[in-house]
Amino acid sequence: MKLKRSLLKDTSKPSDDESTKNPGAETEAMAEVVSPNPVADAKPRVGGAGSAWKAGAVEQNKAALGRARQKMVDDILNGHHELSLVSAMVVDRLGTDRRVDWQSQEAFQSLKNSIAANGQDTPIQVWPSDPNWKPDPLDPENVDGVQFELITGRRRHAIAEMLDLPLRAVLASPEKRGTEDEEFELLFMRFRENEERENLGPFERLLSIGEMFENLKASSVSRDVTAVSFAKRIGVHESIVSRGRAVFRDREQILNKFKNAYDLSFPDLQKAVSSLSEVKKTKAKVAARPKKVVVTRSVGSRKLSMSSQGGKLSVSAAGLDLDKQGLEGLGDVIAAYLQEHGSKK
Repeated sequence: MKLKRSLLKDTSKPSDDESTKNPGAETEAMAEVVSPNPVADAKPRVGGAGSAWKAGAVEQNKAALGRARQKMVDDILNGHHELSLVSAMVVDRLGTDRRVDWQSQEAFQSLKNSIAANGQDTPIQVWPSDPNWKPDPLDPENVDGVQFELITGRRRHAIAEMLDLPLRAVLASPEKRGTEDEEFELLFMRFRENEERENLGPFERLLSIGEMFENLKASSVSRDVTAVSFAKRIGVHESIVSRGRAVFRDREQILNKFKNAYDLSFPDLQKAVSSLSEVKKTKAKVAARPKKVVVTRSVGSRKLSMSSQGGKLSVSAAGLDLDKQGLEGLGDVIAAYLQEHGSKK
């Protein structure tokens, strides 16, 4: 198929007739295309879609970083993010519920060797000494100069101090911070961790339960606490609470009388507490019984016996048969004596 010549003609070029009629037209058109404005070409390109995208990306990154930091702050305060502490930053105002020589026990030495070889597996629990403390939003993990209180992990804390190692720590739940029974909550968290690890002996366990009960009962909000309600609260049987109170009350006597108190089995410890209770009851009975005083007098060949005990006066004379008038006369003599000399009570 042949195309017409007129269709193949480049209409962008002027025709011969137009060139003839206007000889400068072609020159002007070429100048317009070939020779652009040199000043416009020399200006640098400012802004544009690329720069706007970069600015937007930077802002997005800043916002994402801010959200990440805020999440870390929240996680730290709620115990979901670990902190690295120096042992000197952590103080223990609560004390241990373990035996006095707990650091010399085999279990402690075994844990120390494990941490020295493999590091600390489980973080300790702490509270910031300042209840209003919050992490720096720009550097949440920076805790330089902050003081913390130890709640759980006393053995790990002591070992880190001995080995000069950093401490892995998390904040305990802040829900009970500042409440009237705050100290009980600290005791309960300490007890619960040891209970879960099952490394408290019978004496240590009962001592800890008794201490928690007495502490909670002494708080103004829980003075009406009972053994039943307390047992439900900490998840033990009611009878354990009663034994725990007895052990906590008699702890000094138990330790003085039974040098192996920390090594006693639960049945043996129960017998030890019972034996102390029996001794106390016997002593109480003996102390409550007043001393009896007896005086005798000779009445001819007969003996007159008079005794006083607990405010009671008794008069007896074998072989005497006094009628009412004789008894009234004797009563008058005794009454006159008591009236004159009075009573020692």
